[in-house]
Amino acid sequence: MALSRLSSRSTTLLQPLATTSLLRRRRHISTDTTPITVETSLPFTSHLISPPSRAVETSSQELLSFFRDMALMRRMEIAADSLYKAKLIRGFCHLYDGQEAVAIGMEAAITKRDAIITSYRDHCTFLGRGGGLFEAFSELMGRTTGCSKGKGGSMHFYKKDASFYGGHGIVGAQAPLGCGLAFAQKYSKEEAVTFTLYGDGAANQGQLFEALNIAALWDLPAVLVCENNHYGMGTAEWRSAKSPAYFKRGDYVPGLKVDGMDALAVKQACKFAKEHALKNGPIGSNHHAFAFVFEQILEMDTYRYHGHSMSDPGSTYRTRDEISGVRQVRDPIDRVRKLIISHDIATEKELKDMEKEVRKEVDAAVAQAKESPIPEPSELFSNIYVKGFGAESFGADRKELRATFP
Repeated sequence: MALSRLSSRSTTLLQPLATTSLLRRRRHISTDTTPITVETSLPFTSHLISPPSRAVETSSQELLSFFRDMALMRRMEIAADSLYKAKLIRGFCHLYDGQEAVAIGMEAAITKRDAIITSYRDHCTFLGRGGGLFEAFSELMGRTTGCSKGKGGSMHFYKKDASFYGGHGIVGAQAPLGCGLAFAQKYSKEEAVTFTLYGDGAANQGQLFEALNIAALWDLPAVLVCENNHYGMGTAEWRSAKSPAYFKRGDYVPGLKVDGMDALAVKQACKFAKEHALKNGPIGSNHHAFAFVFEQILEMDTYRYHGHSMSDPGSTYRTRDEISGVRQVRDPIDRVRKLIISHDIATEKELKDMEKEVRKEVDAAVAQAKESPIPEPSELFSNIYVKGFGAESFGADRKELRATFP
């Protein structure tokens, strides 16, 4: 059946909702939640644990929300590219296009009580956690209406009310912080898990192994997720890692390798990892028992279409044919598009119309963010110095008094 025939109430369902939250912005274009079973594109490869089933349960509604949300993320990153080239975004800017299935699949498997902490490639993770386009573009352009009040920029998105503890600019620094969040969850007796995301470029960091050790030693509800896009900046994984099987790097910690371009595979793996991280009991695989090992490593085999950052053309250390080849065969949005069409959930035209609406929504958010104010100079020192001590700011010559702070 076509999208318009899914429900008698569907005539108004293609109208966009006016809200800043990504999740609230999802239109109920299908009320059909009848289970659909889909097999993952590739089998899971496991380390010290039996892998989950390749059969993933989904629905028409979920597939359509996957498509729209990933299209929104893709369009946001394309718009960010243009804004950076127009010098409306300054500093560093790392784009996520190509990796959207990781953010979307993870969100489908967990709740907002579960925490996420990631690296500087954080825009789409913020959207997945319920952040809005307006907040995102405002932050990218350094405006007061941004999610970090315009003072974090591209690398430091944040949304504490959805348990999103940021983008972090120091390579690998989020790994011990994520284990700290998991410690807090265990200490508070919360039935929740922390997902700590890092790239293959950070996988050789010493602090990652220190965090792995303490998390395993203390049985923390931690899931470490390596987003392996195969290039740490401009260095291919085979040039920087003697063993690029990152899901095995935990040694005594169970791991899974996942097709990170398949949103349903990511969903299945994250659901499995959360349940494992909260489970109190021995985990057995290949006749080896590992008692009370809560932690797990997920390696998401993914790919970024842009360079490492906007200063990297992304074509000096890999060929354009390689990039276009991944787009043609593994693109996460096209995979969901094909599933939707093959299950007769929507037509190609209806999906194209959805993408047009997404483009309008992104353009409107960009225009609104451009009109937002930049922070006052005095904001440079807010949240840094204790108030009430008469802190003063002088010019470079120490003679010109620039500002007195409360």
